[in-house]
Amino acid sequence: MKKNSVSEKRERRSGNYEVLCDKWRKIFLEMDHEELIQRFHLESDEEAIYVIYFHEKYRLDKKNGDLTLVGDPDRKLVFNTVMSIYNLFYYSRPEAKIKGDFVPYRQVKRAAPFAPAFEKTVVKPLAETFDGRSELLEKACKAMGGIPIRQGDVGYQLNAFDWMPVQVLFWDGDDEFEAQANILFDADITDFLHEESVCCIGSDLVRRLSEEAGLGDVDQLLGSMI
Repeated sequence: MKKNSVSEKRERRSGNYEVLCDKWRKIFLEMDHEELIQRFHLESDEEAIYVIYFHEKYRLDKKNGDLTLVGDPDRKLVFNTVMSIYNLFYYSRPEAKIKGDFVPYRQVKRAAPFAPAFEKTVVKPLAETFDGRSELLEKACKAMGGIPIRQGDVGYQLNAFDWMPVQVLFWDGDDEFEAQANILFDADITDFLHEESVCCIGSDLVRRLSEEAGLGDVDQLLGSMI
């Protein structure tokens, strides 16, 4: 057996991810929770803050910083989801606003160095997952509250967070061309998130679309960006 087996690499990566998630949990505890509630218009109670992320409701415990899925609190959350939510609260500028112009990831401010990896680990898996299954992609977009747009064979606008729209574009493959896809982000999304965190948003979008389409987990296709 090779010393640096795939399983060993995954175990090391998982361990590093757990350390990072715990680091960000502690950072969240130091934030001004009431200010976050007011700025993002979040639901809250005495014990927790709640946030909707890709059509699912998450709970942030005010006392220990734990992040859980309200509908399935025992589920182990994927790294990209944890980073997207914690990083939003940390990196978002107080004056941040959605611009309303949508651009591909490579045109997001400061994202160009990460664009090739994003294409390989997010956009390509999106196209491959729904190649020949455009009806399933449309079903998934509708299930997640998506609004159809007139682009691609399938085009929808969905919300990552309630105030953060993203657009999914898909062209099915045929005898001459492979399936193509793209994810468009608001031009000012990096006023809310670090440019690497935007990759996590894209990865989570593909995962959620696959789940809603009934295709299961696509972690074997998706790569982590952090």
